Amino acid sequence: MAVPEVRSRRGPRRRRPAKLRADKGYDYPEIRRWLRNRNITPKIARRGIESSERLGRYRWKVERSISWLFNYRRLTIRYERKSRHFAGFLNLAATLICYKRLAKLTT
Repeated sequence: MAVPEVRSRRGPRRRRPAKLRADKGYDYPEIRRWLRNRNITPKIARRGIESSERLGRYRWKVERSISWLFNYRRLTIRYERKSRHFAGFLNLAATLICYKRLAKLTT
């Protein structure tokens, strides 16, 4: 699978997350059932009942990180035909982002 193992404090490493947070667009009984069958707790805002604003507390971190990656023009529009090349540029961009963040913390 393409998803890396999740670190756990005790026992064997988990291969899937314990919870999944999503907005109202994913509120379907089939999706909830599929997640529960895989022992993943769905945290999905229900359509017409709950506000999806509560999910924003967690989701903004992911969206911020994706926006950092898209600051690199080559990743915004996928120019590469091979997925390995795209993954290489993605790794390079993530490395540069981490380096810049660490350099900012040390100064």
